[in-house]
Amino acid sequence: MAGLSWPSQSELNEMREKVSEMAKVKKEEVRVVVSPYRICPLGAHIDHQGGTVLAMTIDKGILLGFTPSKTDQIVIQSGQFQGEVKFRVGEIQLPRQTTKTKHDNSAENSSELPEQCNWGRYARGAVFALQSRGHNISKGIIGYIHGSEGLDSSGLSSSAAVGVAYLLALEHANDLAISPTENIEYDRLIENEYLGLKNGIMDQSAILLSSHGCLMCMNCKTKEYKLIQRPKVQDYKESEKPKATKMLLARSGLRHALTNNPGYNRRVTECKEAAQILLEASGDYEGEPILSNVAPEVYEAHKCKLKPDLAKRADHYFSENMRVVKGIEAWEMGNLEDFGILMAASGRSSIQNYECGCEPMSKY
Repeated sequence: MAGLSWPSQSELNEMREKVSEMAKVKKEEVRVVVSPYRICPLGAHIDHQGGTVLAMTIDKGILLGFTPSKTDQIVIQSGQFQGEVKFRVGEIQLPRQTTKTKHDNSAENSSELPEQCNWGRYARGAVFALQSRGHNISKGIIGYIHGSEGLDSSGLSSSAAVGVAYLLALEHANDLAISPTENIEYDRLIENEYLGLKNGIMDQSAILLSSHGCLMCMNCKTKEYKLIQRPKVQDYKESEKPKATKMLLARSGLRHALTNNPGYNRRVTECKEAAQILLEASGDYEGEPILSNVAPEVYEAHKCKLKPDLAKRADHYFSENMRVVKGIEAWEMGNLEDFGILMAASGRSSIQNYECGCEPMSKY
């Protein structure tokens, strides 16, 4: 959970010193965006179907030191990746899928440099998102970005943290007053429309809406959310005072990038195919084919019509939604043992039904 240990003053000073050198400005003129990583105790892989999710931020994440550019140029260096991203905000930002042929994953746009095909594309995506919604972006930024050591591409939503960081920096540089809920949508544009990833809104919602010590609960269909605190000690009976608890984040050492994993988008498509079959079986031919539009009783009545892979995806969605409901009750009651049992069940379903795990995880 987000605490006061990160970022340290030395980390902030390092960011300011680096940008000060890059931009030839005083350290006092450098601002630092703090964009934390997130965990999802319950609600895994259902946000893109409009499910209800539980998430919270941790005390690790992305730092982006920046100062507004005196021109329209964006210049970014990274503490983890080689190269320098450099482009002008006036350049047309084409979504990733429009710069590829059906059979070739190489960029067709000759102005797109190799490093911009990798970590630099999130800066371009942020410009794309803001401009596509009619915001005037005339100033660039000079910045230095760095993530917590060893945690990039580790399943903590580092990509959403990067996207949010670029959005906040560009908005500050261009005097834009943007609400957190608007930025949730803009980060969705970066990932869905610019990068072509069919993910939902849980990651950036957790980053932008979480509060220390709370679970963020969001209905990803209605976008309604609430922050759920654990009961205070005085809310317990004398014999039921809670012991100190911590969330343990275990680092597997495995890395993957969703934008390079075709299986992710395929599973989202399978969820929608399952929803389409279930909706049509109930006589609904007009509803959006997402599983949150399928009533539980409709699922139970018609799940036999689903092919095995689609049945697994639907099973994960409906069982995970139920785990979220039970998890909220357990968290509010301070019953973390039951909450942990639900988390373990969520992990098993993610591996066995959603089939998003990997061989080492499946052997636990």
